Amino acid sequence: MKSVIVGTAGHIDHGKTALVKALTGIDADRLEEEKRRGITIDIGFAHLELPAAPQSRAGAGDGASPVSTGSLRLGFVDVPGHERFVRNMLAGIGGIDLVLLVIAADESIKPQTREHFDICRLLAVRRGITVLTKADTVDRETLDVVKLEVEEFLRGSFLDPNPNPATGAAGAPIVAVSALTGAGLDELKRELARVASEVTARDADALARLPIDRVFSMKGFGTVVTGTLVSGTIHKEDDLEVFPSGKRVRVRGVQVHGSSAEQAVAGQRTALNLAGVPTEDLARGMMLAPPETFHPTRRVDVSLSLLASAKPLKDRARVHLHAYTSESIAEVALYETKTVKPGGSAYAQLRMAEPALLLPGDRFILRQFSPVITIGGGVVLENAPPAKISNRQTYADLLEAFADNDLGINLTARVTSRGTAGLTMAEVTARTGWQRRAIEKLIPTMPMIERIDDLLLPKLAVEMIQKGLLMVLDGFHKQNPLAPGMSREELRGRFRNVSPEVFDSLLQEAIRANKVELAGELVRLPGRGVVMKDEEAESKKMIEEAFASAGLQVPALWEVLGRLKVDKVRAQKIVTLLLRDKILLKISNDLVFHHTAIEKLREQVAGLKAKTASGPAKIDVGKFKEMTGVSRKYAIPLLEYLDRERVTRRVGDERVIL
Repeated sequence: MKSVIVGTAGHIDHGKTALVKALTGIDADRLEEEKRRGITIDIGFAHLELPAAPQSRAGAGDGASPVSTGSLRLGFVDVPGHERFVRNMLAGIGGIDLVLLVIAADESIKPQTREHFDICRLLAVRRGITVLTKADTVDRETLDVVKLEVEEFLRGSFLDPNPNPATGAAGAPIVAVSALTGAGLDELKRELARVASEVTARDADALARLPIDRVFSMKGFGTVVTGTLVSGTIHKEDDLEVFPSGKRVRVRGVQVHGSSAEQAVAGQRTALNLAGVPTEDLARGMMLAPPETFHPTRRVDVSLSLLASAKPLKDRARVHLHAYTSESIAEVALYETKTVKPGGSAYAQLRMAEPALLLPGDRFILRQFSPVITIGGGVVLENAPPAKISNRQTYADLLEAFADNDLGINLTARVTSRGTAGLTMAEVTARTGWQRRAIEKLIPTMPMIERIDDLLLPKLAVEMIQKGLLMVLDGFHKQNPLAPGMSREELRGRFRNVSPEVFDSLLQEAIRANKVELAGELVRLPGRGVVMKDEEAESKKMIEEAFASAGLQVPALWEVLGRLKVDKVRAQKIVTLLLRDKILLKISNDLVFHHTAIEKLREQVAGLKAKTASGPAKIDVGKFKEMTGVSRKYAIPLLEYLDRERVTRRVGDERVIL
């Protein structure tokens, strides 16, 4: 069953609520004050099921037999028509699929008719029906005059009743009805079924988002919220996140149009019984979405349009921003100009006083700060703009790419704009609302984008970094022929404009491609490393022999290095190599031993333990000196080394052999 949300629009007392009741049998006025005063104050809801309008088989011609398309579930959002309650009207109209523009036959077009109609156009509502209510209160001639006035008012809009020869689109219907007598209601239902059948179904497979329009508590159930599910599917027992607060909730129960259900899908009026949150922590304007997926924002880049009736909009002007059910004060920062003229459009950044969850493609309405009247609206292009923008004109060109309906162009622009920082798959989802599987399907069609693990990068940036890695390593090897490689951190430091995550990903990619090697924390080019000249190789041999022949009574390192033919810097690098390869072992700051001498010492100590018949084997400094033939100068550092290596453990003045 296809679900479609129908919104009413029109001036106060033009019969919107009466029309909904006549169609559905449900009184959308739920507040006692509404019933007492006879006017709608807040949004109300009703529902109706209709058979879908038959559609002709494609290519079958005029004589084609109709094809059944199932049933329609229409959810009605009835909005207040009084100018004082336009903010309530905006909370309900944001998620509709088609509109019933209600105009009373005895009054024709009035101020809120115009404002509500402007709002529908700014929200890019594409389909609707104009309903002339109270047709029983006027004669036929008057009704015809009103219809002519309405046709002229709607000319060129999405509700234009005249066919469009350029596109071949049929005109939008105008239906005269009487909620009192029932006249015209059957025709209206037929037109509703036809127009609703043409509405593109909302994406039930997308990530779920439910803007909250009501919060209340029910005895025996607890916290309940309602809203129009604008995308995705919500199941019973799902975990959701409340935006912008970040609270986690669990869905205990789901209702669709007043009936319990296992799930709600996009395009349905939905009520959720929530666990884990009191009603005080929820309010109209908040939104429910999958946890750990999106991020609330205070800044969005947008394309905005100003109504022809509005005053010029200046840079840094304060406005009331309405998006779905949320409302916030915002500052308008224009990118290309200092003023938007009436009827004009511009790229801008909206800086909101309160955070909200907004995604590219979301529509919004702007109302003047004071007096509060509707002045324009537009569409969100970016929900994570950079903190600093050096060139506003250049950035406006980028926003034009963000506005492109071609997803490949759109995503390429988003990734390339990030340069060497790139975008993770999770960031793409958070900034666009696209499912991961849709992004993965898109990537192979994007020649300018490179995917490395979970990261998307501009191919040009990847190539530059990869070439840079090889150039830096090549230069290091040439300048440091005695070094086995460059430390990973030193190499990363050469790429300060590249994030650590990007650096690590590209380094691992280079390792997998055998373009570089990683030995511990050292990075080197394949086949490159220590390259010694003859005098350096000779010096290495002299150092090793000097310590190997000395046993445990080793000479001072500086004495050995002083006898070499190479300079101090190269001599020290040779020692570093010997230490790295564990040919020499550094016991203390001043003492270096050959590894064979230390291995022999460990065997001697182990031999003492083997000779001990009973009890723990022990050795003191004196016995150690006697056993090894070394002075205290060597004995103490060697014993401390054995302690560190867990060969011995000091207990008082003795060592227990482990």
